[in-house]
Amino acid sequence: MPRRTATMLASTLMLIALLCAGVFIPVPYSEMSPGPTVNTLGDHDGEPVLQISGHKTYEASGHLNMTTVRVTSAEYKMNLVEAVYGWLAHDNSVVPHETLYPDGKTEEEATQENAEEFSHSQETAKVAALKALDIPVKSWVIVSAVVKDSPAQGRLHAGDVIKAVDGTTVKKPADVAELVTKHEPGQDTVFTIVPAKEQAAAEKEGRTATKTRKVTITTETSDDAGEKRAVVGISAGTDHTFPFEIDIKLADVGGPSAGLMFALGIYDKLTPGDLTGGKFVAGTGTIDDSGKVGPIGGIGMKTIGAHDKGARYFLTPADNCAAAAEDTPDGLTLVKVDTIDDALGALKDIRSGKAADLPKCTEG
Repeated sequence: MPRRTATMLASTLMLIALLCAGVFIPVPYSEMSPGPTVNTLGDHDGEPVLQISGHKTYEASGHLNMTTVRVTSAEYKMNLVEAVYGWLAHDNSVVPHETLYPDGKTEEEATQENAEEFSHSQETAKVAALKALDIPVKSWVIVSAVVKDSPAQGRLHAGDVIKAVDGTTVKKPADVAELVTKHEPGQDTVFTIVPAKEQAAAEKEGRTATKTRKVTITTETSDDAGEKRAVVGISAGTDHTFPFEIDIKLADVGGPSAGLMFALGIYDKLTPGDLTGGKFVAGTGTIDDSGKVGPIGGIGMKTIGAHDKGARYFLTPADNCAAAAEDTPDGLTLVKVDTIDDALGALKDIRSGKAADLPKCTEG
């Protein structure tokens, strides 16, 4: 066989072998891509996304779209060819598998966690919107979860209202950990609580829950990041009672990143006129009870999804601005927001035609 022919044959066989290896050898990566965007002011699957009863509402035009990211499943095994294609594609992002599924998290565990975060984001969105409108919201600290085989198991239950720890009134979830960790491991701490059933009955009957009980729990040692401290094995959270009913109807979505847009949608529905002035605004960001906007993941995929849907403005958490500005879709203005008040101010400029006054995201 001529040397040239042999060389070409060998090269072809090697290329085939490499392609086969690329197709069949899995790599530890996952893929993110733009997901659906949903107008919080409109309908989804035939029903309004925001349903409010017991309070006057107003028609709202324009768009306040929440944005999402699609991700490959925990069980999906990406091969080298797919990874290279994803790295080269503009509208996809290939990331280490552990970024989306840390600590070997399963698909079921990730879905459950995302559902819990989504539910929590709806609650904080309601609180932030009503507080921005100066509508009172009753709030209290609760046991949000009890760790299995911990000292608190069987003594405290999810939904119990924590009134005090060691006689000191609890005003926010962080107070619980602060008071417990004042102890040495092995010491007793006393919780004053309203049992979950009593609290639920009080809410149903429209009264204040007054039936409390004291629970003594012996602390144990937690070695968290090398720091030994006293714990009882609970996580504390916040629960609320709203003065009227607000339901958010949106299935098959998870995570906390729609909080800001839900809050703005609720605000728009409860006030006359249009926040957007009929413009197409999209955005993302977590939100807490005080209206503080937090960063999210997949910002590049969300700006692409919003742009492709028709958005002209994108409300961007301040901490995501630099990353989002690195590759801004043409025709999309990235608006920097740090609080719900920032977002409301930006929307005022948008509907007034004062785009030049908007606080825009910049690189670096």
